[in-house]
Amino acid sequence: MTKTPQLPDDVDALKTLLSEKNAYIDNLEVKVLTLQEQLNLSIARRYAASSEKISSDQLRLFDEAEVDTNNDDTHNNNGIDDTVIISSHTSKSKTGRKALPENLPRLDVLHELNEAERVCDHDGNPLTEIGEEISEQLDIIPAKIQVLRHIRKKYACRCGQCIKTAPLPNQPIPKSLASPGLLAHITVSKYQDALPLYRQEQILQRIGVTIPRATLANWMIQMGNSVQPMINLCRDRLLSYDIIHMDETTVQVLDEPDKKAQSKSYLWVQRGGPPEKPVVLFDYDPGRSQSVPIRLLDEFNGALQTDGYAGYNAVVNKNGLIHLGCWAHARRKFTEVIKAQGKSKNKKTGKAQRGLVFIQKLYKIEKILRNTSADERFTIRQQQSVPIIEQCRAWLDDSLPTVPPTSVVGKALAYLNNEWPKLIRYLEDGRYLMDNNLAENAIRPFVIGRKNWLFSQSVKGVKASANLYSLIETAKANRLEPYAYLRYLFAELPQAKTVDDIEALLPGNIQPEILNVN
Repeated sequence: MTKTPQLPDDVDALKTLLSEKNAYIDNLEVKVLTLQEQLNLSIARRYAASSEKISSDQLRLFDEAEVDTNNDDTHNNNGIDDTVIISSHTSKSKTGRKALPENLPRLDVLHELNEAERVCDHDGNPLTEIGEEISEQLDIIPAKIQVLRHIRKKYACRCGQCIKTAPLPNQPIPKSLASPGLLAHITVSKYQDALPLYRQEQILQRIGVTIPRATLANWMIQMGNSVQPMINLCRDRLLSYDIIHMDETTVQVLDEPDKKAQSKSYLWVQRGGPPEKPVVLFDYDPGRSQSVPIRLLDEFNGALQTDGYAGYNAVVNKNGLIHLGCWAHARRKFTEVIKAQGKSKNKKTGKAQRGLVFIQKLYKIEKILRNTSADERFTIRQQQSVPIIEQCRAWLDDSLPTVPPTSVVGKALAYLNNEWPKLIRYLEDGRYLMDNNLAENAIRPFVIGRKNWLFSQSVKGVKASANLYSLIETAKANRLEPYAYLRYLFAELPQAKTVDDIEALLPGNIQPEILNVN
């Protein structure tokens, strides 16, 4: 049993001891709170829904007293309400089942009354056809596999000295049994639909075709290498425009020089190019240092939009770039605060929801401005977004000193404060966006696929994958169906002889009608 320490008789000494104990208890309470927040957040990340969406009604459930107090503050008396009004732009969501695409072939199934039923139930007279009722169902036929027989006619002269054979068009992989259609199907299945090659091998086996996964992997590497000229031209187009979005994610490469198989490498994504011909590029690098953005953005001048990772700061300073922040990441920090509180409701939850209210107001304006011109977006942002930004800044300055910096809400406020100069720069140009979602959405198919195939075997494999991911995401950004585009590309690229021939095959230069015909 622990002995109770003897307390001093001196009053001043007792006060000092009590003060030290109170400070120690306060420190323990902060640690307990921080650990509880970390536990709640860990549980939420593992078991709760991953969506960051929080309804307007839910945001109104936080401490009303705090809201009323904040609304009475001097920095909130700017006459700004939650209503965003933009003349001549209205939208109404359509409800009901969408019609099936008109370009799908129709197979008519005729339903008729038999002869005995084609009589009137009242007087027995024969019935006359007066019309028809048509309803449609969607039907799917399993994948059709066929063998293309290339028959090359041979011609000879009676002299016996001259024999000619019709040439075989250049193939994506010479002397291979893979057609452009098969290669496009395998590519899209892996990189768009996240279907690993070993599963594709099993699917082919079920229909009687045996192609080892090693062969499928070699095909993907060869196709990734063959499209390198396309990637080079895409990079030229990417750097020709003055706005680029960037993000990065991890990738595991087993056979990587001077690195353990368990170590992490990185895949970097860039999204930019002219708005009418957007480009998405993936690039592999074994590291995440600041040298990678410097290499990828060499000689680029303009605006770079990223998350809060400090590795981008060097290229921003070196090239004199405009650095745009990401409001989606700031919103995510406050959403994590709510998740970290669990079922409890306290002032910290109220602060997080208050921050989300400001961000939601800004996004509400951006949603309505989605289809407007850059000039109109700039004008309305100055009128409606700037006052909200000013309110948010004043609230942030008031809130920062009131919370422990190590708590979840303290980290959310600190992130917002540190990123503030980058976050508000989107107000300077109507072409700029509030967040970096374009890059994050482009990288999402890779992240989903990574959960299925887990790793890349070699460096040349991950580089080839980066090229193929680039073409698929660029095709999607240009509203081309990935399989139709790759089938067309793999057939036409081997025939290209000049740079102009190759450039004509870039996604931004292809019309969807051409793919439909082919």
